[in-house]
Amino acid sequence: MRGVIPAQAVALVLALGMAPPVLAQEGELGKTVESLLDYAKARNPEYAAMRLETEAARERVYPAGALPDPVLRTELQNVTNFGSDASPNLLPSRVGSTKYTLMQPLPFWGKRDLKREVAEAEAEVAQGKAGVTWTEQAARIKTAYAQYFAVARLIRLTKEVIDLIDRLEGISQVRYANGLVPQQDAIRAQVERTAMRSELIQMETEHHHARSRLNALLSRPAQSPLADPERLRPIPSAAKLDFVVLEDRLRNKNPQLFADEARIRAAEKNRDLTYRNRYPDFVVGVSPVQMRNRVNEWMLMLEFNIPLQQESRRSQEREAEKMIDVTRARKELSANQLLADLSENLAGADAARHIEMLTQTSLLPQAELTFRAALASYETGKVDFATLLDAERQVLKAKQDIVKAQAEQQARLADIERLIGEDI
Repeated sequence: MRGVIPAQAVALVLALGMAPPVLAQEGELGKTVESLLDYAKARNPEYAAMRLETEAARERVYPAGALPDPVLRTELQNVTNFGSDASPNLLPSRVGSTKYTLMQPLPFWGKRDLKREVAEAEAEVAQGKAGVTWTEQAARIKTAYAQYFAVARLIRLTKEVIDLIDRLEGISQVRYANGLVPQQDAIRAQVERTAMRSELIQMETEHHHARSRLNALLSRPAQSPLADPERLRPIPSAAKLDFVVLEDRLRNKNPQLFADEARIRAAEKNRDLTYRNRYPDFVVGVSPVQMRNRVNEWMLMLEFNIPLQQESRRSQEREAEKMIDVTRARKELSANQLLADLSENLAGADAARHIEMLTQTSLLPQAELTFRAALASYETGKVDFATLLDAERQVLKAKQDIVKAQAEQQARLADIERLIGEDI
């Protein structure tokens, strides 16, 4: 059935988390997003707490289906020794008689299995919650790393532009010295360089903030060093980002839907258990009776409760049925919201991919061609310095747009992988 989510699905989400991962060396931490994810799997306290909760929930499965402890009762009869010359006593061999009763409660047939199955479903709910915790944490780390990478690349671009402006200023000063251009050109180059340095300071501040955000996600002090980012993850092909394909993966492997399905199973088993409460539970017992130093009698005991409060039980049964409807409705709501988020992120990733492609293949080459033409024209006095600077800004903007589009694709990919519960 399509809506049923196998336990192996969430096991894939938790597999690396359950085993101690290989930690990246401190000097390598930050070069790739994989190094950050490995570090987080071992160090993130929230994820560790959820894994421990899952293990604790599994430990509740066996006790839920176990028999209750037996009860031993001892009854001393005629402790005053009425009718004899003996004085009152509390020793079993010195009273009228002593009755030992060993009793074992026995739930009605099937109740123990149902209780165990409820506990198993609740353990799967905890497992699903742990999966949700990790997928959300991994998505935040992936997105923060993409921003960290983008800011680092923008800083590099800005420094390259500052070097270029220095060269343009040198050209303008030479032409000014030869009386070919006004002094305003050299001054404008200095103004442009100052503006770019101001922008560089803002980017370096953002770089600091991005590093602090990553350290916070890794549960490290905000000022801890991170290596310079080296590369982004490759973006999957358009065929792998097909909505129909990813919809099936989302329904089968999303940890939130896995937890919701486990809640439905727990509610169904609770419903079945509630119906079983129409039948009595039993207590069986055996009682040897000691008189003085000998056991003279053996007694057998059978006890059961009488389920007379039928109206109360019918209310409990109706409640159990309603809870099944509630859990099913919540799963449907979650599925619809997750699919809507998937569609939105796929569209966003596709738009960013087209922007990057258009800028890389069309806009950037055109801007670079325009700048080279403007530079050659400026050197021959055909255009003014303002035109040259405007052409240089177009090249910078195109390169910045490419970096931002790449970061946007990475953020969208991180959200898509969060939704489907695994890497693509």
